[in-house]
Amino acid sequence: MSDDIYKEIILDHYRNPRNKGKLTAPDISAQDNNPVCGDRISIDIILKDNVVSDIKFDGEGCAISQSSASILTDMLMDKTVDELSKFTKDELLEELGTPSLGPARIKCALLSLKVLKIGTYQYLGTELPEDPEN
Repeated sequence: MSDDIYKEIILDHYRNPRNKGKLTAPDISAQDNNPVCGDRISIDIILKDNVVSDIKFDGEGCAISQSSASILTDMLMDKTVDELSKFTKDELLEELGTPSLGPARIKCALLSLKVLKIGTYQYLGTELPEDPEN
């Protein structure tokens, strides 16, 4: 795909975010921010039989961070907790379409994944890996 198509996808998710909001009594809930640029993301997940039955994100920030959260929540619906814990940054970046993102913008794109990993590992009661974005 061309960079223009990727930019359109990002802008569409930024202007029309999917799964934006908060959930009451989520099974998994976490938040984090990127102090360098001020992005803030929270993710709430409700599980049914260990499978994502509802997911919401909330936050503020640049188009990349907010679009990434919207895209990630779309990708995670109906995934198991095990699949959440194994979800990689490459999967998200491929879906986001980031051929032109520089190193500074990658942190914006991966903030939602970091929040997902924090929440998932807290839910599982295990240590977060050294690189939570992987």
